Amino acid sequence: MNRVELAAWLLLIALLATLPAYAAVSRRRDLDPDVAKRHASVLLGYWLRDWLIWVITPIERGLVRRRVSPDHLNYLGVALGLLAGVCFAVGALPVGAWLLALAGICDVLDGRVARTLGVASSRGEFLDSTLDRFAETLTFAGVAVYLSDTPWLAGVAMLALGGSMLVSYTRARGEALGVSCTGGLAQRAERLVLLALGAMLDPALTRGLDVPPGSVLGAAVILIAAGAIATAVYRTVRIAGALPATESFASSEGAPDPVTGRGNGTADPD
Repeated sequence: MNRVELAAWLLLIALLATLPAYAAVSRRRDLDPDVAKRHASVLLGYWLRDWLIWVITPIERGLVRRRVSPDHLNYLGVALGLLAGVCFAVGALPVGAWLLALAGICDVLDGRVARTLGVASSRGEFLDSTLDRFAETLTFAGVAVYLSDTPWLAGVAMLALGGSMLVSYTRARGEALGVSCTGGLAQRAERLVLLALGAMLDPALTRGLDVPPGSVLGAAVILIAAGAIATAVYRTVRIAGALPATESFASSEGAPDPVTGRGNGTADPD
């Protein structure tokens, strides 16, 4: 284990060491409102989500005191996603894992800071959602490069990226048509945690199990791909089921599509 890998593990151990303290204080505090209103999942339940918010609350307060712009946190998240992708591509997996985790923390903090400062806006919401997709694309591109010695795993990484985009698109398209559908096996938080854990554990486990480097990360990518596709399918079925099966298009002929901006009868050039 080299010094960089050791430092990454020490940081993880220090983070996990906060769990007993949180367990003690959590008995006397309510769930954070942001946590309470979101769906829990098999991987990330309310307790773990609330623990994360408790850990980063001092950072949030510092950002609010300094009136840091939420947009800057969005831009930082993209930069960290890019750097994580570069680290994955060159095989620095533990460093990439921490950069990815920090990008995720930026994603959590930007909305919370915006609401606390009273500067939440549709522009900020658009930037948040869109820049998250940029960050995720750059990260998965790096993962695909690292796994390129095993072409089918690199293909699965691209499938995981495509599934991730579909998860976001189905929700956005449904909401544009008046149907909200969230939840699923692999929302962004779950994808981020699985990828970061896979990258963090890969060097130590592959050495200990005497299997090729990248095997653990590859397994995480397979889970992400399967979960993302399943989530996109689930949302597609739920949203389609909530929409009317037949309706007249005569009254809306030529009206722009709320997502693409094109008219209803216009062919999609993509």
